[in-house]
Amino acid sequence: FTLTITADLGASYQIRTGPAGRRIVAGITGGTFSGPRVKGTVAPSTGADWVTVRPDKSLRIDVRLVLVTDDDVPIYMYYGGLLIDGQARTAPYFEVADERYNWLNNVQAVGIGTVGPDGPTYEIYALQ
Repeated sequence: FTLTITADLGASYQIRTGPAGRRIVAGITGGTFSGPRVKGTVAPSTGADWVTVRPDKSLRIDVRLVLVTDDDVPIYMYYGGLLIDGQARTAPYFEVADERYNWLNNVQAVGIGTVGPDGPTYEIYALQ
């Protein structure tokens, strides 16, 4: 187990009938994360959730955001994956330039999440 993250989403924008299908973009306005080795907040206005609604109604998600640790270290986080019936499966990736958190640079993770009315919540696990 690496961390749990909860993100707050802002207004969303939709492109309803584009050539690739329906697109939804929701800004990430904040949130929190915590785990045994890292804890902090989701930086506001640094990311978004880019969603493609597929013909079978499943969602392809593409998220980029910045986490800020309690000791003020920024961490870039990216994850893509699928959302089906409110259940998300993702593959998070991290980048950090502070040696206290360099271990995250070599983590390949999987995320299991749900998306409710208050936004998404994920449990992130490092693959061993």
